[in-house]
Amino acid sequence: MRGLTLSAIAKACGGQLVLGPACDPEAVKQEITCAVLDSRKVEKGGLFFANEGAQVDGHKFIGQVYERGALLVVCEKNPETVEKEHGVLASSWGAYILVDNTLQALKDIATFYREQLTIPVVGITGSVGKTSTKEFIASVLAQKYEVLKTEGNFNNEVGLPLTLLRIQDHHQVAVVEMGISDFGEMHRLSQMAKPDICVLTNIGQCHLENLGTRDGILKAKTEIFDFMAEDGYVCAYGEDDKLSTLGKVKGREVTFFGMSNEFPVYADQIENKGLFGSEAILHVMGQMIEVQIPLPGQHMVVNATAAAAVANLLGLDMEQIAQGIESVQAVGGRSHIMALKDYTLIDDCYNANPVSMCAAIDLLKMANGRKVAVLGDMFELGTDSDQMHARVGAYASEQSVDVIICVGENSKHMYDAAALAKTENQQVQYFATRDEMMAKLPAMLVKGDTILVKASHGMGFDQVVGGLSKGK
Repeated sequence: MRGLTLSAIAKACGGQLVLGPACDPEAVKQEITCAVLDSRKVEKGGLFFANEGAQVDGHKFIGQVYERGALLVVCEKNPETVEKEHGVLASSWGAYILVDNTLQALKDIATFYREQLTIPVVGITGSVGKTSTKEFIASVLAQKYEVLKTEGNFNNEVGLPLTLLRIQDHHQVAVVEMGISDFGEMHRLSQMAKPDICVLTNIGQCHLENLGTRDGILKAKTEIFDFMAEDGYVCAYGEDDKLSTLGKVKGREVTFFGMSNEFPVYADQIENKGLFGSEAILHVMGQMIEVQIPLPGQHMVVNATAAAAVANLLGLDMEQIAQGIESVQAVGGRSHIMALKDYTLIDDCYNANPVSMCAAIDLLKMANGRKVAVLGDMFELGTDSDQMHARVGAYASEQSVDVIICVGENSKHMYDAAALAKTENQQVQYFATRDEMMAKLPAMLVKGDTILVKASHGMGFDQVVGGLSKGK
């Protein structure tokens, strides 16, 4: 990895470099091959961050990573301490860097590494749709470049630096997700990522507990500009009332995308294909092309325009943009449609807030046959949580969902509102816990149902998806 020699890493994180008994003195000039927090993922010549977590102390795996060929360990405990606590022989130690805080060292090293890179970095933030937008952008850019993208939920102050440290010499562009829950976090993420292009999807109602209002969310999200490249670009969803107020950023106009022909990048003549996606005419800086968008819902059309805006800035032509949009695939837990033997399952259980809940219900509406919504608690909504849950419940009833199943303490408000608004033909059920609901769910379903499963990640609704999909 470019510039990440042992001596450079020690300097970047302000740690004490020690060459253990098993270490070649010439190793200080070597560059590491990878950097991981999970000992199982270490490769020969790699760097392992030994962190003392709440559940597991990574220091106990130091001996194992050296056996697997690790070149370097960043740790908070010296060999004598580890030997005493975990039975790691000091004689087996290679090079290590002793630091006060392993996770801070991770961030410092990632910041240093980013400064050595010359490839463009696309940073994506927003209240809803970061991951699906990332997938669209990465799929489009992959038509011309070798792309590194955020995997899973690696978008916070631990996940982002690990993502940056996955960038290798063959990568030509990086697409990274940047998620926050409080003020100051995006400032720190921006300092690490130093994005060349910032993409803002929307300003919703996530993390109101900490950020207070949507204006507070806007302020926190736009901290992404703090370390944006001086010659960088901003792409934003122009139909969001908060993002539409953005003026010039570092002297450049914002590139707005969406559905309006007032924007430089937009889609129109949209033909809804239900759960099979959409067709649309995509307009990019005066050029136009017909595109097939394989993922369902109007928000996916918006994601396609975001990807087109970024791709245009990075020199892709219209054919490459269209091909990339048509090649995008859903990510598990995010509007992932699964055709099972008896049911069609919409797996959208990764996370939830009022906006994404209603968007998922809109998606369910497109299905043929009976529609079932399994909805759970939404977290971090602040003082208006009860009302927001109630609005989602009422919305599900108003959209004629046939069976509405509400799960969790907060979702009692969702259930009450849905029951109040329901029609004679609708069924509305409430369960206090996920396990209680799962025991009753099979008897509530009939062959041919389309089932939406959605809740905040902490509700563990991936187990609901797993249970439903066992029969395939």
